[in-house]
Amino acid sequence: MKKIVITAALIASSLFASQAFASTCEDKAAEKKLAGAAKTSYVKKCEKDADASPAGAACEKSAVDKKLAGAAKTSHIKKCEKDADASPAGAACEKSAVDKKLAGAAKTSHIKKCEADMAAMPKKP
Repeated sequence: MKKIVITAALIASSLFASQAFASTCEDKAAEKKLAGAAKTSYVKKCEKDADASPAGAACEKSAVDKKLAGAAKTSHIKKCEKDADASPAGAACEKSAVDKKLAGAAKTSHIKKCEADMAAMPKKP
């Protein structure tokens, strides 16, 4: 019986939380006086952003601090989140590329090869 009550409570709380996000996103859309497809799109993005990773918030703040907008902001956030999720080997390879002052295609190629080499190395017991 306790399991049923606990399960019901968890379900109710998760529903309430998702409705809370929906209502705040709906409220924000109303404040911006959005309607139709623009409102639907805004609410959908707002709810997705509310469920985003902690790195997403930091990346969003970084984009705002750099005063980025539009495609530049989107690109910055995607790259930032990808970098945050990268493996430690990726960070070491990124540092290696920076140390060698590589840029563009040379940097990308170096990082890919470095990560492949790191993955191929036998792990220490």
